[in-house]
Amino acid sequence: MPETGSGDLRWAIGLMSGTSLDGVDAALVLTDGERIAEYGPGLTLPYDQMLRDRLRLLLDHAAELSGNEADLKDVERAVTLRHVEAVIALRNMVPTIVPDVIGFHGQTILHQPDIGRSWQIGDGALLQEQCGIPVIYDFRARDLDYGGEGAPLVPVLHAALLEREEKSVAVLNIGGVANVTLLGPVQDGARQVWACDTGPGNALLDDWAERHTGVACDTDGALARKGTVNRGVLERLLDSPYFKRPMPKSLDRLSFHGSAMEAVQALSPEDGAATLVAFTVEAIARTPMDVTPDRWFVAGGGRHNPVLMDRLRSRLGDVSSVDVLGWDGDALEAQCFALLAVRYLRQLPSSWPQTTGTRQACVAGRAVV
Repeated sequence: MPETGSGDLRWAIGLMSGTSLDGVDAALVLTDGERIAEYGPGLTLPYDQMLRDRLRLLLDHAAELSGNEADLKDVERAVTLRHVEAVIALRNMVPTIVPDVIGFHGQTILHQPDIGRSWQIGDGALLQEQCGIPVIYDFRARDLDYGGEGAPLVPVLHAALLEREEKSVAVLNIGGVANVTLLGPVQDGARQVWACDTGPGNALLDDWAERHTGVACDTDGALARKGTVNRGVLERLLDSPYFKRPMPKSLDRLSFHGSAMEAVQALSPEDGAATLVAFTVEAIARTPMDVTPDRWFVAGGGRHNPVLMDRLRSRLGDVSSVDVLGWDGDALEAQCFALLAVRYLRQLPSSWPQTTGTRQACVAGRAVV
């Protein structure tokens, strides 16, 4: 007999494609939306170079698009079908488990919370039709409608996974953009949770590395390791009102792209890479926080860059990969959207005033069944 979730526990597939544009992360978990009772497998299906290039072009021009362009629709279909492939591949890994729901984030091509807009391409109806499983998608729109930033949405998972940790901790996710969840110390059985995007994550360094090496990232920090941080350029990059704003706040992948690329263009490839790594680290370190974390845990692609991790440790102190907690740092966001899908089914909130700035606790998502 196929295994299915019982009671409030449901098998859910989460799908995430981040602003690094590297591909689709998929994860299967058994969850009631409040905790993860069991982990199934996870996987990553990379985008091919042609699709990645087309997505990057969309990012560069998204603010000018109406949404009806034929090329946009074609890319959206290709992205959706890649997600379908991820679901099929994941199900083939555990054929006895019948998923109850899919949480589908889609691919962000524009994030403008100041005007109440966050645009993720991906056809929820097509995904549901191809997979035959109910799909929850469009996770950011309602939060924006309530005056929130629409991001970050992963704090609910971080808080659930760290519910037994009584000290103050921070979880950094370093993807294209970096975000932090700050968990205050447990007091009287409760704790405060704050969150925000801290600044650029890997996106600027990825673009710089690709420009100078032809490779889409600075593998193992090799380029940055050979460089020297230009302190004058770094301070100019940090001279933005964004870094003085309190939590919550959020960014588009390209928020600092033009100014940062212009600032480092006269530097050598190595010094530019070192300076961009320092920009990511210093933006995190300068984020205004209500409490000082005792420990920092890092998820996302950034934790694979040893230069970035070393500089985080030298700046912040006790910094570890989330892998030391037994978490899968590459699947974490996909697991989050599985959790969020089940929270939607149970009509449980996914964001709060202190995590996104929404006026009230907000239930995220729309369903295609």
